Amino acid sequence: MKSDIVTNRITDILETKYPFVQAPMNWLTDANLVAAVANAGGLGIFGPNPGLTNMIHGIENHIEQMRQQIRQARKLTNKEFGINILVEDEPAIHMNGMLKVAFEEDIHYFAVVGEPNQNVYHKIKEHGGIIIARPLTPTVQNAQLAEKFGADIFVATGYDEGGILPQNGQGTFTVVPMIVDAVNIPVLAAGGINDRRAVKAAMNLGAAGVYVGSRLLVANEAPTASSTKEKIINGHFSDMGLVSHDQRSLLNKPMQTLATNYQLYNDGIKNDEIISKAGGLLPGMRLGKIDTGIISTNTGIDLIKEQTSVQQIIKELMED
Repeated sequence: MKSDIVTNRITDILETKYPFVQAPMNWLTDANLVAAVANAGGLGIFGPNPGLTNMIHGIENHIEQMRQQIRQARKLTNKEFGINILVEDEPAIHMNGMLKVAFEEDIHYFAVVGEPNQNVYHKIKEHGGIIIARPLTPTVQNAQLAEKFGADIFVATGYDEGGILPQNGQGTFTVVPMIVDAVNIPVLAAGGINDRRAVKAAMNLGAAGVYVGSRLLVANEAPTASSTKEKIINGHFSDMGLVSHDQRSLLNKPMQTLATNYQLYNDGIKNDEIISKAGGLLPGMRLGKIDTGIISTNTGIDLIKEQTSVQQIIKELMED
C-alpha cells in the first residue's frame, strides 16, 4: 500500500523517506539496528554503549567503540544516520569525546539529550550538524529555548515512554500539541508509539513525525536479548510498575521489591542508585537476565505482539 505520509518538514531536514526517528536507547543499539532503520526509510541513531555487552572504561575506549560501530554501519547502509549526545556540565569529558568522534567520522545528525545548551548547539552547528533536541522533561520554556539556540527539530516526550521518564507527568497526547503550539520548528512525538493509530493521532495533534524506541526493541535486528524480546512480546501493562521516580519496569522479584519500596517510601533516588549499580538496562535487556534486571518499555506494551524486521515495523507504522 502507498504511504499517506507525504514529504514534510522532518523528511526534508533528515533526508529520509519517512518522518521516523529511532530512539538512541542505552545498550540497545548497534550498527545492525541503526543501518536497518536507515535502510527502511527512517533515521537510525546510535545510543550510549552501542554494540557492547559489558562495561568499558576510559573515554578513549568509548570513542573507539563508537568509531567502530559508525564504520560498521557505513558498510551496511549508504544512508545517513545519527549519534546521541548527552549534555554534560564541564569538563564534559564523555560528551566532548562523542562530539569529537562524530565530527571526525562526518556524522551530521545529533540527538541532543538534556536541557538546551547554547555552547553545545553552537559546536554542532559549526560542523554543519542537524540538532534533534530532546530535554528529558519537555516544557514550553525549554522547547522555545532550544529553537532560539538553533535546534532543527524538537522531541515532545510523554510519560507513556520507556526509559527515563519525564517528570511533569504529561502523557504524549497532552505534551505534543502543547509543544507544537509553542515553537515554529517541527516536532516529533515520543512515548507509546507502537502502531499506525498512534502515528496518525500524533500527526493529527500537530507532530510532524515520530520518535520510536520500545517498538523496535523486539525487531529482528535489535541487539535486545532474545529472552527479553519474548518477555516484552508476552508482557502486559498490568505486569509493570514504577520502580523509581523516573523508571518503570516489568516486575520480576527484585523489581517488585523496588516498586513496593517506592510506593511505601517514595525513595526513587535510592532505587535509581540500586539499578545503576546493577548495570542499568544492561543485565535485563541486553544480557537477558529477565528474572533480575530492569526491563523498560513504554506503557503500550500490550500492542507489541510480535518480533519482525525493522523494515516491517516501520512500514506498519508509517503506511496504511
